[in-house]
Amino acid sequence: MGREPVRPTGTAEQTAAAPKRAAPPGRRRGRETALGLRTLLLFGGPFAVLFAAMYIAPLLYATVSSLFVVKRSGLGLAPPTREFEPLHNFAQAFGDHDFLGALARVGLFAVVQVPLMLGVALGLALLLDSRSARAKGFFRLGAFLPYAIPGVSAALVWSFMYSSESSPINQLLEPLGMRIPFFADGAVLWSVANIVTWSWTGYNMIIIYSALQTIPAEVLEAAKMDGASALRIAWSVKIPAVRSSLVLTTVFSIIGSAQLFNEPAVLQPISGGAISSAFTPIMSAQAAVAAGNYPYAAAQSVVLALTVGVLSFVFFKLTSRGENA
Repeated sequence: MGREPVRPTGTAEQTAAAPKRAAPPGRRRGRETALGLRTLLLFGGPFAVLFAAMYIAPLLYATVSSLFVVKRSGLGLAPPTREFEPLHNFAQAFGDHDFLGALARVGLFAVVQVPLMLGVALGLALLLDSRSARAKGFFRLGAFLPYAIPGVSAALVWSFMYSSESSPINQLLEPLGMRIPFFADGAVLWSVANIVTWSWTGYNMIIIYSALQTIPAEVLEAAKMDGASALRIAWSVKIPAVRSSLVLTTVFSIIGSAQLFNEPAVLQPISGGAISSAFTPIMSAQAAVAAGNYPYAAAQSVVLALTVGVLSFVFFKLTSRGENA
């Protein structure tokens, strides 16, 4: 007789309820890593593609183009040729007084306009965050509304306000014997700064105001119970709490100052020559493009990008050092 088959002990229900063997730790970590990579590609992939296409690729193309020089024959009969001279355009840029003047002008613009704009934005955000503020939604919308207007449209409106013939500001000041020279050599830069400040203060105010909303109410109540005044709470509690937002808006404003173009370009036709074609670095690069000198325009763009990158990096380092101190 053959041997009877061995039957499993326990009922079918007990067998089905028996726990499954856990996967080895190495295999489990591998699955988690694969899932994390798929999630990263799903959510970060589109951004990475757009960032590479819209920022990295143009910057690389401009860098490569800046290494060549366009040369034309004396009579202009032969087609222009491109020759590899990596330092020629950069040497020309650093010897171009108009381009260097545009860099210095934008630097002065940023040093004065950015702190003023962010100071006003911080003050408005603190006022809206105060307990005694009324109609917060109305004033928040009113401060943000200029940002919703396209920059070119805003510059067109302000060009009417600055016009020497139809300026309502000078018409109101005329009975007092006063007149503001908006396009004088020493005032034209600040006329442009006024438009930028009017347009972007509300945007920065919203960022700072949003950061103020994240401060725990217990912290404010504790400061109030300790006898701190509203001004003291704003200076010692609220402003330090929104430090990261102030750093962020400052970096954005520095980059925006380097990209200054719309406002002076719109005001140029009525400026009486006060705003030249090289008033800002981007306008200078555009003038080089209009002249057909694309490699030189690329070199100016690379110099501007590197300058802004270095300034932003130094600012981040200085602010992070102060935070860690």
